[in-house]
Amino acid sequence: QVQLVESGGGFVQPGGSLRLSCVASGLPPDSYYIGWFRQAPGKEREAVSIIQHNDGMSYYSDNVKGRFTVSRDIPGNTMYLQMNNLKPEDTDVYYCAVASIRMGYVDDFGLDSLRERIDYWGKGILVTVSS
Repeated sequence: QVQLVESGGGFVQPGGSLRLSCVASGLPPDSYYIGWFRQAPGKEREAVSIIQHNDGMSYYSDNVKGRFTVSRDIPGNTMYLQMNNLKPEDTDVYYCAVASIRMGYVDDFGLDSLRERIDYWGKGILVTVSS
Protein backbone atom coordinates (compact mmCIF):
# COMPACT_ATOMS: atom_id res chain seq x y z
CA GLN A 1 0.00 0.00 0.00
CA VAL A 2 1.39 3.38 -1.03
CA GLN A 3 1.66 5.98 1.72
CA LEU A 4 2.52 9.62 1.08
CA VAL A 5 3.34 12.09 3.83
CA GLU A 6 3.80 15.79 3.06
CA SER A 7 5.68 18.36 5.13
CA GLY A 8 7.16 21.83 4.80
CA GLY A 9 4.10 23.99 4.31
CA GLY A 10 3.39 27.18 6.19
CA PHE A 11 3.11 30.92 5.89
CA VAL A 12 5.33 33.06 3.68
CA GLN A 13 5.23 36.59 2.32
CA PRO A 14 4.93 37.28 -1.42
CA GLY A 15 8.27 36.78 -3.14
CA GLY A 16 9.40 34.29 -0.52
CA SER A 17 10.27 30.61 -0.82
CA LEU A 18 9.20 27.31 0.67
CA ARG A 19 10.22 23.72 0.09
CA LEU A 20 7.67 20.95 0.37
CA SER A 21 8.68 17.34 0.99
CA CYS A 22 6.81 14.11 0.38
CA VAL A 23 8.07 10.86 1.88
CA ALA A 24 6.72 7.91 -0.08
CA SER A 25 6.53 4.25 0.90
CA GLY A 26 5.16 1.19 -0.85
CA LEU A 27 5.68 2.69 -4.33
CA PRO A 28 4.83 0.41 -7.29
CA PRO A 29 7.79 -1.41 -8.88
CA ASP A 30 6.92 -0.42 -12.43
CA SER A 31 5.89 2.68 -14.33
CA TYR A 32 4.30 5.54 -12.41
CA TYR A 33 4.14 9.30 -12.03
CA ILE A 34 4.71 11.05 -8.71
CA GLY A 35 4.13 14.71 -8.12
CA TRP A 36 2.20 17.60 -6.65
CA PHE A 37 -1.33 18.89 -7.00
CA ARG A 38 -3.00 21.79 -5.25
CA GLN A 39 -6.52 22.85 -4.44
CA ALA A 40 -8.18 26.00 -3.18
CA PRO A 41 -11.62 25.97 -1.53
CA GLY A 42 -14.36 25.65 -4.11
CA LYS A 43 -11.97 24.92 -6.94
CA GLU A 44 -10.85 21.79 -8.74
CA ARG A 45 -7.64 20.11 -7.73
CA GLU A 46 -4.99 21.07 -10.28
CA ALA A 47 -1.66 19.58 -11.26
CA VAL A 48 1.40 21.60 -10.26
CA SER A 49 4.37 19.44 -11.13
CA ILE A 50 4.96 15.76 -11.90
CA ILE A 51 7.95 13.44 -12.32
CA GLN A 52 7.82 10.44 -14.63
CA HIS A 53 9.48 7.70 -12.59
CA ASN A 54 11.20 5.70 -15.34
CA ASP A 55 13.34 8.52 -16.74
CA GLY A 56 12.93 11.43 -14.31
CA MET A 57 11.23 13.65 -16.87
CA SER A 58 9.47 16.52 -15.09
CA TYR A 59 6.40 18.53 -16.08
CA TYR A 60 5.06 21.84 -14.77
CA SER A 61 1.82 23.75 -15.06
CA ASP A 62 2.16 27.07 -16.89
CA ASN A 63 1.43 29.15 -13.79
CA VAL A 64 4.40 27.75 -11.83
CA LYS A 65 6.92 27.17 -14.62
CA GLY A 66 10.15 29.01 -13.89
CA ARG A 67 9.32 29.45 -10.20
CA PHE A 68 8.86 25.89 -8.91
CA THR A 69 11.28 22.97 -9.20
CA VAL A 70 10.41 19.33 -8.51
CA SER A 71 13.09 16.80 -7.60
CA ARG A 72 13.53 13.35 -6.08
CA ASP A 73 15.90 11.66 -3.67
CA ILE A 74 15.23 8.13 -4.83
CA PRO A 75 17.27 6.27 -2.18
CA GLY A 76 15.42 8.26 0.47
CA ASN A 77 12.05 7.85 -1.23
CA THR A 78 11.51 11.57 -0.90
CA MET A 79 10.19 14.06 -3.43
CA TYR A 80 10.60 17.81 -3.09
CA LEU A 81 8.91 20.90 -4.48
CA GLN A 82 11.05 24.01 -4.24
CA MET A 83 8.76 27.01 -4.58
CA ASN A 84 10.36 30.39 -5.24
CA ASN A 85 8.92 33.84 -5.87
CA LEU A 86 5.66 32.78 -4.28
CA LYS A 87 2.51 34.75 -5.06
CA PRO A 88 -0.75 35.09 -3.13
CA GLU A 89 -2.46 33.00 -5.80
CA ASP A 90 -0.20 30.09 -4.85
CA THR A 91 -2.10 29.85 -1.56
CA ASP A 92 -3.60 26.36 -1.58
CA VAL A 93 -3.53 22.96 0.03
CA TYR A 94 -0.77 20.99 -1.71
CA TYR A 95 -1.08 17.24 -2.19
CA CYS A 96 1.51 14.61 -3.00
CA ALA A 97 0.13 12.07 -5.48
CA VAL A 98 1.00 8.88 -7.37
CA ALA A 99 -0.50 7.54 -10.61
CA SER A 100 0.36 3.98 -11.62
CA ILE A 101 0.16 4.34 -15.40
CA ARG A 102 2.42 3.87 -18.38
CA MET A 103 5.34 6.14 -19.25
CA GLY A 104 4.38 8.68 -21.87
CA TYR A 105 0.82 9.24 -20.62
CA VAL A 106 1.39 12.95 -19.83
CA ASP A 107 3.05 13.49 -23.21
CA ASP A 108 0.00 12.00 -24.90
CA PHE A 109 -2.82 13.51 -22.86
CA GLY A 110 -1.38 16.50 -20.98
CA LEU A 111 -0.61 17.25 -17.35
CA ASP A 112 -4.17 18.13 -16.32
CA SER A 113 -5.47 14.76 -17.50
CA LEU A 114 -3.42 13.06 -14.79
CA ARG A 115 -5.84 14.20 -12.09
CA GLU A 116 -8.37 11.54 -13.11
CA ARG A 117 -5.72 8.81 -13.00
CA ILE A 118 -4.28 9.38 -9.51
CA ASP A 119 -4.31 6.21 -7.43
CA TYR A 120 -2.87 7.56 -4.18
CA TRP A 121 -3.10 10.93 -2.44
CA GLY A 122 -1.34 12.36 0.57
CA LYS A 123 -3.42 14.17 3.19
CA GLY A 124 -2.30 17.58 1.97
CA ILE A 125 -0.45 20.49 3.49
CA LEU A 126 -1.39 24.16 3.56
CA VAL A 127 0.72 26.86 1.93
CA THR A 128 -0.31 30.45 2.64
CA VAL A 129 1.23 33.37 0.77
CA SER A 130 0.20 36.72 2.19
CA SER A 131 1.58 40.06 3.26
